[in-house]
Amino acid sequence: MPSYDSLFNAFVTLLVTIDPPGLAPLFLAVTRGMNREQRQQVSLRAALIAFGVLALFSVSGGALLSLLGITLPAFRIAGGFLLFFIAFEMVFERRQERKEKISNVSINRDTIHDIAAFPMAIPLIAGPGAISATVLLSGSFAGAPATAALVAIIAACVGLTYLVLLLAERLDRFLGQTGRSILTRLLGLILAALAVQFVADGVKALAAA
Repeated sequence: MPSYDSLFNAFVTLLVTIDPPGLAPLFLAVTRGMNREQRQQVSLRAALIAFGVLALFSVSGGALLSLLGITLPAFRIAGGFLLFFIAFEMVFERRQERKEKISNVSINRDTIHDIAAFPMAIPLIAGPGAISATVLLSGSFAGAPATAALVAIIAACVGLTYLVLLLAERLDRFLGQTGRSILTRLLGLILAALAVQFVADGVKALAAA
């Protein structure tokens, strides 16, 4: 089983990458005109779909890398750079702008009926960053017990995201624009530090190989 530090690191990495507080205003935007019961149904279905996608990548991440001939250290470096780019977007609020564009497109397209699957589950909850982080972490969680622990961490992160979506209206009023901006920047700084650590670990592993 991974150490407590590894489990906590995985939890923080996934939670910050998903960014539940940043999803609250977007959830309100894509569910505009729905009543509370309909919003609850959307949030539950979106959480279940997102969990299924991330759990699948947590189980098959190592096999996928092997199939593509990619070593874990190389993926650590590439994944670290991707997470650092996401952190950069969070600090300078570019990620929020991009997500808002995605949500606005989904509202205007009449052909999209199930917003729980798109855009809420994919790509807002289980986006490229969260999927990459999951595959990256799966390399450090080898074996059935460790993989089960990673799936449990994913469930906890998605569960917290589901609670945030349920409380989206209250959370959005409580934080306000300034609060969301400060929180997103702080989470971005934490993610940047974690991304640098991933890159450093990957470089050390390549150098030792």
